[in-house]
Amino acid sequence: MSAALEYGESPLTPRETTVLREAARGASAEEIAGRLHLSAGTVRNYLTNAITRTGARNKLDAVRIAEDAGWL
Repeated sequence: MSAALEYGESPLTPRETTVLREAARGASAEEIAGRLHLSAGTVRNYLTNAITRTGARNKLDAVRIAEDAGWL
């Protein structure tokens, strides 16, 4: 069974998914902000929301959970 079916639909918004995908590539909040034309604070808010929605302990855990679930 695929991870996406096991985990169900992504709890992440499209923007949270985009920001988390950039974080998965190793980009800092400032780099993500520049790429997506957002403030660094907004990027940090999206990352915090993604961490909360995935039930993760931190950003790296959120990336791992989202990748395992097939959301990224």
